[in-house]
Amino acid sequence: MGLDLDDADGQTALNEDEKEGLLIPTIATRGELDEFEQQNIEQALQWSLGRSFKSETVFTETFIRLLHEKMFADVWAWAGAFRKTNKNIGVDKWDIPTALRNLIDDVKFWHANKIYPPDELCIRFKHRLVSIHCFPNGNGRHSRLLADIVIEKIFQLPVYTWGAADVVKEDKPAGGPADQRTAYLQAIKAADNGDIQPLIAFARS
Repeated sequence: MGLDLDDADGQTALNEDEKEGLLIPTIATRGELDEFEQQNIEQALQWSLGRSFKSETVFTETFIRLLHEKMFADVWAWAGAFRKTNKNIGVDKWDIPTALRNLIDDVKFWHANKIYPPDELCIRFKHRLVSIHCFPNGNGRHSRLLADIVIEKIFQLPVYTWGAADVVKEDKPAGGPADQRTAYLQAIKAADNGDIQPLIAFARS
């Protein structure tokens, strides 16, 4: 198929089999794909806003997969399904279920024992989840929406602003989303190196 995806820094490249999962054959460019994905994500956001969730629901593989499906099922046939290929980021494809189960066990323990303040728990959860990279694509957006759900529905605190910009896109002038995306990726790298505070600060910026 002729889908031309010019992947930005920090975005996961799709292989040809994954591209074949595109459900809208008229999409030909990254810009068009972004628009259709964003429409689907807005629907998922409306779905989540109209519901109350408890920790025992959210901190499960079932919910994590369901949220990804809600965000991308109108665009990708593999929405909500774990990736079947290895990427330049994330654990080995065979290790995804175990890594995710370990994360879920950890976050349940953090929550039950109040190990971290709410913001730190949410951002640590988000960062570990995106580091596992469960899905072929959309992992960053999925983990950010999941963090928003946890902070709002479980802790009854305001959702994150994530720099108040679209951190997915990079083709914007200075001072716009490109700068915010750079700041976001720098905060992710700091968290990769053990310093979670820049990512917490970015989430609230």
